[in-house]
Amino acid sequence: MALQCGIVGLPNVGKSTLFNCLSNARAQAANFPFCTIEPNVGVITVPDERLTKLVEIDNPKRVVPTTIEIVDIAGLVKGASKGEGLGNKFLANIRNTNAIIHVLRCFENENITHVDGTVDPVRDKGIIDTELQLKDLETIENRIGKCQKQATAGDKIAKRQYDILCRYKEALEQGLSARTVELTAEERKAVWDLNLLTDKPVLYVCNVDEASAVSGNEHTEAVKAAIAAEKAEMLIVAASAEADIAELESYEERQMFLQDMGLEESGVSRLIKAAYRLLDLQTFFTTGADESRAWTFRRGMKAPETAGIIHTDFERGFIRAEVIKYADYVALGSERACRDVGKIGIEGKEYVVEDGDIMHFLFNV
Repeated sequence: MALQCGIVGLPNVGKSTLFNCLSNARAQAANFPFCTIEPNVGVITVPDERLTKLVEIDNPKRVVPTTIEIVDIAGLVKGASKGEGLGNKFLANIRNTNAIIHVLRCFENENITHVDGTVDPVRDKGIIDTELQLKDLETIENRIGKCQKQATAGDKIAKRQYDILCRYKEALEQGLSARTVELTAEERKAVWDLNLLTDKPVLYVCNVDEASAVSGNEHTEAVKAAIAAEKAEMLIVAASAEADIAELESYEERQMFLQDMGLEESGVSRLIKAAYRLLDLQTFFTTGADESRAWTFRRGMKAPETAGIIHTDFERGFIRAEVIKYADYVALGSERACRDVGKIGIEGKEYVVEDGDIMHFLFNV
């Protein structure tokens, strides 16, 4: 579906190290600002235990997991909204993504320089927030002038847009992000083309040292308190340890490393799943002797739309969908067994597909 999460943060907070762990790409993880200038794009496999279970049951010839795209964006500095550093390029790259993974440095290491000299993730968060808010304020002010003239001339749609723009402006002038402004679905439609930077969903990733990977530290506690009022999730990840894990050859070695750290699941795996949720994505499956496959869809999509993800003909000629719930498939062990006990649902065009559904589409073109 070509949806992207952009990894952002100040220089030297661990963005590229984290990106390298997430993908097979190798962004240059150098110890100086702007080592990432052009955004690196990685296509990341989404780990899903349900697909593994379906493969165990059906033993297919081919297995296809679902993926998302992660973009490593150049480090930002103060003044980016006015073009400082790589500011304009950085902000344009963020605008092209669907969600933001904001990496915050929560570890002390005198060998890795910090652009502001000291480690303070709340201050760092504030720097990026301010730059993004200033750019959004510029966008809003440019639009307000145009809307105000049209609204004064009696344009009802422009009047509605003007009222929403004023609410955004008020929030941004108070140092709040656009995502804090409560809008109805209809109001969102009215200003959808603004594409505000601070209206994108955000995940804060606290990059800690290995000793803090399980419980965090005083820096992660400070971040937790700072984002309490935001609609945001926070993850604790030790990027340097994740880099070591990524170098290990076997699954068993990686699991032993995690156990030694006191973790059940790698930070990378948790981050990918969180990014998937951040994009409001869910998964449906098709499975059988030939192929077990995970398919990505947006939460709330109806059966014909999800059929179209497989092939446009499926949506165009949609007749109905046969749906097996994942739990039933695992409990009974095959499609035939589900059919025999009436556990296959026959659904029409209005069926809202649920996460984990096993689908078979009937169509005619």
